[in-house]
Amino acid sequence: MRNLIRLVGDQAQIVHDDPWRLVREGAVEPTAPLILPLVEWPAQQTPEVLAGRQSSPHGVLLQPDDDPEALQPRLGVLPLIAIDFPTFRDGRGYSQAYLLRVRLGWHGELRAVGDVLRDQLAHMRQCGFDAFAVREDKSVDDALKGLAGMSVLYGRSAIEPRPLFRRRG
Repeated sequence: MRNLIRLVGDQAQIVHDDPWRLVREGAVEPTAPLILPLVEWPAQQTPEVLAGRQSSPHGVLLQPDDDPEALQPRLGVLPLIAIDFPTFRDGRGYSQAYLLRVRLGWHGELRAVGDVLRDQLAHMRQCGFDAFAVREDKSVDDALKGLAGMSVLYGRSAIEPRPLFRRRG
């Protein structure tokens, strides 16, 4: 995946050698780790993975209509969850990310894919994303500046659960 930014600690880095291959629909031969749609993911897994005894070599792609809670029994075997933003106006992915991080306790890589733009990155980070596949026609160097968009947050978020008034003093 090109135009990928990943957070390592608190530092944002451009990733030049991402091994993951996003599959939106249809069967493909796995030549690299795949990010598969939620409905197709189980068919590509071994019985050991489905039983929770082995980690999956593949990640999951959540579409806006998918329920993140459907992943709860499988969170322990997933290496990556990608959330699709088919258009920048569709905000359901923010809620999915927050639910995965806060309610379900997901600690693995959470990647925003699709129509991901610079202006969204700071808010995506607050919802729990730690990787961002910026739209191909946009500059990834320019998008890095979007992660520095908010210096102080008043409300709580996935990365800071205490509101500002609780953090003072």
